[in-house]
Amino acid sequence: MASLIETLIYTLERENTEYGVLYELSTAKTPVIIKGDLESLEKITMAEQEVVATIQKLEKDRMQTMKEISGIMGAKEELTLPQLIEKMGNRLKERDALAKVHDALKQTLSGMVKVNNQNRELLKNSLEMVEFEMSLLQTMKKAPETADYTRRAYAAGNTMGSGTKRFDSKQ
Repeated sequence: MASLIETLIYTLERENTEYGVLYELSTAKTPVIIKGDLESLEKITMAEQEVVATIQKLEKDRMQTMKEISGIMGAKEELTLPQLIEKMGNRLKERDALAKVHDALKQTLSGMVKVNNQNRELLKNSLEMVEFEMSLLQTMKKAPETADYTRRAYAAGNTMGSGTKRFDSKQ
């Protein structure tokens, strides 16, 4: 059991380190989003994907270790980390190490949430600006409607500069 706890602590520490790298990448992404530098954004996103793949592998290892520990402790369900820390009881060294890495992970993930929410808002605002600019360009191409009316006093729907009407050079 002691080796499983050590494995769990080691895995959690590595996970925290990888989340730290992901946090740094997300923080570096913020000014890139503000600038609108798509090339740099793509590079950061690719680096993030590599880190996420490593985190997924570590998470799989952590889940397997937690399942084994839960089985040894006779738990009906897989224990959560706070539950495991609570059940460690008289194993102070292991309990303190688990609590320390748990707190570090919570802090790192809390920072990640803040940065990702900020980046999400920046991207949302950027997309709204792009949509506004596109609609502005589309409306600029459209000429205003003329005040032409049909015999029944309905608007003809003609636009300036369109159709077969041309400038009369004989005037």
